[in-house]
Amino acid sequence: MEPIPKLVLRAQCGDRQALADVVEFIAPQVARYVARIAKNDALAEDIAQDSLLQICRKLKYLRNPEVFRFWALRIASRTAFRVLGKRRLDVSLDEAEQGAMRDQQAEDEVVQGITNEAVERLLATVSPACGAVLALHYLEGYSLSEVADILEIPVGTAKSRLSYGIKTLRDRSLER
Repeated sequence: MEPIPKLVLRAQCGDRQALADVVEFIAPQVARYVARIAKNDALAEDIAQDSLLQICRKLKYLRNPEVFRFWALRIASRTAFRVLGKRRLDVSLDEAEQGAMRDQQAEDEVVQGITNEAVERLLATVSPACGAVLALHYLEGYSLSEVADILEIPVGTAKSRLSYGIKTLRDRSLER
């Protein structure tokens, strides 16, 4: 397969096979990411499909094919948050973010032993906004600045949401 930026350029010029290749490239990552924050397989599948449709529709507006993956995940995030916003959790993210800034030293100890399985379990208990940061950072391997760019949030907010997730993980591990 040729490099993604070239495929994106060809797809933007109307090459249907290139578009199919671009969708085939990004679909698994979008599906995996959305499944992690949606917490419902059927809903995640619908969101992923809608995200891929939006990616296809908006591809012509992408100015820099080098940032295609970030751009596509941003669309998936927006789509997921729009759908999940209708299904808000009872937990107020603002209250959670304020509490997340406390106890930083103990949280740092938890981070050293964090596993993908622990993050997967945690995603079922936190808000979609917090879950998106955790999934992108720990499970997809993006840096916090990249996560902030994808989600279009300040780096400080990404750090706060990550901190809240780590605190929640620590609290849950202490309950056992």
